[in-house]
Amino acid sequence: MTEKKKLKGPPTGCDLCVPKTLQIPLGPQHPALKEPTHFTLEVEGEVVVDAKPRIGYVHRGIEKLAETKTYSQNLTLVERVCGICSHIHSITFANGTEEALAQNDFVVPERAHFIRTIVAELERIHSHILWLGVAAHEIGFDTLFMLSWRDRELTMDLLEDISGNRVNYAVNEIGGTRRDLSQQQIARILEYMDITEKRMVRYADICKRDETVRKRTMGIGVLRPQIAKELCAVGPHARASGLEIDPRKDDPYSAYDLGLQDIFKVITYDTNDVFSRVIVRILETIEAIKYIRWCIKNLPEGPIYKKAPSRIPEAKVLSRTEAPRGELIHYIWSDGNKTPYRVKIRTPTLLNIQTIPEMLKGDYIADTPITFASIDPCFSCEDRSITIINKDRRKPKVWTWTQQQLRKYSNEWYENKGWKK
Repeated sequence: MTEKKKLKGPPTGCDLCVPKTLQIPLGPQHPALKEPTHFTLEVEGEVVVDAKPRIGYVHRGIEKLAETKTYSQNLTLVERVCGICSHIHSITFANGTEEALAQNDFVVPERAHFIRTIVAELERIHSHILWLGVAAHEIGFDTLFMLSWRDRELTMDLLEDISGNRVNYAVNEIGGTRRDLSQQQIARILEYMDITEKRMVRYADICKRDETVRKRTMGIGVLRPQIAKELCAVGPHARASGLEIDPRKDDPYSAYDLGLQDIFKVITYDTNDVFSRVIVRILETIEAIKYIRWCIKNLPEGPIYKKAPSRIPEAKVLSRTEAPRGELIHYIWSDGNKTPYRVKIRTPTLLNIQTIPEMLKGDYIADTPITFASIDPCFSCEDRSITIINKDRRKPKVWTWTQQQLRKYSNEWYENKGWKK
């Protein structure tokens, strides 16, 4: 008599080979921003449990190209690393080159340092207001998007008035600046700063009180201070996690080392989430206006340029500045020739992108666009879509979402939860 087999009961998920998690390839043409980067999201239902980045899709060989250009030509080249942060790249490269020249008692005129700082803070204002519009658009708050981009035009008009360009201002030269500020330009800057300050104070109040902003950003993309420190987060992203770091204070340069450090304030916030990053950038914009006013009030008389030799003494220089997105580093190795032997550029996004997997864990798929956008990443402009493939089933199912479709899904998901006005 044979023993009967015990019944196992109804088939379970394991019996049907249904995976516990799905992998979603997000990018390189992806729905969050107009830049190509790739993340593999691992999700349980609608919750992200892990994310793995893959970068390097728009490597352009700028560092190698810099080895074939003179130091003056490289100022034009490094501005092309990022259109939004072009001025700070040229400051960083110029500072490093001028530090090498300091061996021969080369000194840049103080007025040039002040003009560099004024343009750098205008660039920061432009970048932060642009980001505020992008963030508002990602959460479906298009009214704030339109208003902030309207105000962005004021700053772009000022930059165009000073340099002649709306992008890639070409203000700097090794040894100073190519552009001076007239009294008419100074008056216009002060007038526009008064307008911008009032509007940024209003936007700060809106973001703190508006239910749409609060529900879509509070508790989303959380990055604890210790994790931010371990992953080397920089810029407003790090300061939004409570880290009081800023090269303008820690390693001052330009006007920050000529008296501006006395009124300089590092802006931090302690909620560690997307909301915190919104507030930090708005408050930094208001602070930047104060720094511009101080620089104009204390703008020294004198020349704006001192001619530099074409050959730079042998030196290895590490130049640090604070770009709108965070700490920027240019490493310059001179072997005494007219062209650098080596140039290494480390942008803030390279560090901040490492924090995205930590911020996504435990959040919903619907929150990925604003979480990505919250670090203000910089790659290059390109279209994107998302493809979801379940390879473990016998009949794979594929969904392809465009940027607009994912944003629509994201906003509808929150509306269905009753979290949007």
